[in-house]
Amino acid sequence: MSEERPFPGEPEIRGDDEMEEFPDYFLPSYLGATTFQKLPYCPDDGSLVKARPEVAIVGAPLDDGTSNRPGARFGPRAIRQATYHSGDLWSIQLETEVLSKVRAVDAGDAPIVPSRLERAHRVIREKVKGVASAGAIPIVLGGDHSVTYPSVAAVSEIQGPRKVGVVHFDAHADTGIEVWGSLLSHGTPMRKLITEGWVEGRNFVQVGLRGYWPERDTFEWMQEQGMRWHRMVEIEERGAEDVIDRAIGEALDGPDCIYLSIDIDVADPSAAPGTGTPEPGGMLARELLRAVRRIVSRVTLVGMDVVEVSPPYDHAELTATLAHRCVLETLSALAAKRAEEEA
Repeated sequence: MSEERPFPGEPEIRGDDEMEEFPDYFLPSYLGATTFQKLPYCPDDGSLVKARPEVAIVGAPLDDGTSNRPGARFGPRAIRQATYHSGDLWSIQLETEVLSKVRAVDAGDAPIVPSRLERAHRVIREKVKGVASAGAIPIVLGGDHSVTYPSVAAVSEIQGPRKVGVVHFDAHADTGIEVWGSLLSHGTPMRKLITEGWVEGRNFVQVGLRGYWPERDTFEWMQEQGMRWHRMVEIEERGAEDVIDRAIGEALDGPDCIYLSIDIDVADPSAAPGTGTPEPGGMLARELLRAVRRIVSRVTLVGMDVVEVSPPYDHAELTATLAHRCVLETLSALAAKRAEEEA
């Protein structure tokens, strides 16, 4: 497997009297290539088909759907660069090699331009659809949460007739009918996915809800659709693991595969200050990362996004680093599953 992967081999270390030579893959993230973990760059359908990836990173640099603080368009680049690791990785949590077990590439960004939200959703959908069509699991780096609408729609289309369940981590339900008159917003994507039939309401499960939006009428609509949700107070009372296990069972009540959506504001602002709509009282970073490992280890993952990282409001790259680790924990869980299969 590792010999087939489009990565350089071990770094060539020359004698003490000569300069040490390291391929770009083994250099720090702030040098050389800007892909996620310096993965091979496969920006088009041809290179994706040739690489035969199992996972492909997709950037969705969009924040025209935000309703409070902007800046999420800079999220994908910040997440890609938020690491001090290079080369292959060893997961201490799962005791497995990562990038030598999972064939992963960076498919680049969807060609988004500012101020054209409908076009942005169209090109994101085309980009994600191309990745899924190539047989890879798309991991989308946002961008505001409106990017989940085209991403899930693309994955559901490719997976059909199989039904896709969604596990959605967020402080906010994002099921509004509109935000200040706009039907396209980071506050409306989940309603659009359900009303357009891409996901059944009963298989759309939300974790970490808290705060003061949306209003009661929206929750009544959610209940009519059969949606299930787990508020932050339930995590406090029952514990995160019990809630996650319930969420997995609800999302798979019919479907046999899962799309995972993580709004970084599900985490407490102390762990993720750099986001557009921070809401105090959220999950610990430790709880969120453990939840990601638990879900990916137990389900058939067909897509994922990590959204709402806004670097202008970040401090010491805390938010970008947490988002980056959500992706790494996903890759690690996939690698651990592969290692079990090979054992």
